Amino acid sequence: MNFSFEQLLAFVTVYNERAFSKAAVKLNKHRTTIGQVVTNLEDQLAVTLFERVGRTVIPTEDGEFLYHYAKQTIEHARTFDNVALSLSFGAMENITIAYPSFVPHGVLANMRIQLAKEFPLMRVNFIVCNQQELKIGINDGTIDFALVNTHYSRAMNSIDASFLGHIEFLPFVKKGGRLSQLKANEAHAVLSTERQFILKSFREENLQDKILLSSLHEEVEQLALIIKLVSMDAGWSLLPKIISASEYVTDNIEAINFSEMTEGFKFAISLWCPHAKSNREIKQTIIDSLKMSALEIRDQFKS
Repeated sequence: MNFSFEQLLAFVTVYNERAFSKAAVKLNKHRTTIGQVVTNLEDQLAVTLFERVGRTVIPTEDGEFLYHYAKQTIEHARTFDNVALSLSFGAMENITIAYPSFVPHGVLANMRIQLAKEFPLMRVNFIVCNQQELKIGINDGTIDFALVNTHYSRAMNSIDASFLGHIEFLPFVKKGGRLSQLKANEAHAVLSTERQFILKSFREENLQDKILLSSLHEEVEQLALIIKLVSMDAGWSLLPKIISASEYVTDNIEAINFSEMTEGFKFAISLWCPHAKSNREIKQTIIDSLKMSALEIRDQFKS
């Protein structure tokens, strides 16, 4: 049985958009063209994929079943195309690395220094993105590498994903401030009534139920601003444990303990990039730099 990439792409897009006209706009094709492509695929498969209802479509039971296989086939085909294209290119001259707002700047700085040693002529751009923006950027080629919070998600087949570990979050307050003297058995009750600063990206990635402890909470876009607000005793926040390695942080804010929390909240972190030969050495350098940062931080906590 022979069917084309164009047919599968039309089928998947119509399924996602639930209308031939919307799928046509998405694929920059005429509506009748998309309709004919899908009809031809149905004829070849001897299966009805959609029930036509006015200007919309409803996937049939067979359509629902085949959609997932069609989507995977498209992702595999794109992966094959990316890998094949990468074989004809040499080293990358310019890369963009995306990261969530909770990643400490010290970790990123160490990464940049290591990349400069290994690839002295390569330009490196760092941008903050939420998870949806990361996925879009990886797929359309505007992002080359991404540190991704994968707590509630999994990588797509078209993405090269490497699990890096977990980032632990602890409650931080102003060092020597009014909240720093709280006893472990009373900290949870008190902080649940105090102003809590949360990163905007947590809400965008549907993590608010996991990290919201206080009804009195405010969203802040930048990690650095949250640290500043906490250091001024304006409230408290759940922050990455690894920021304790920063001298500025240790001089101004500190983590406190909950009796109800034997360890901090943990989020899984992965490195995503497209499947490409030109990415291999850069990817390994990024992973090595992250491992070095983790070891340095671990040693500081031991000392």
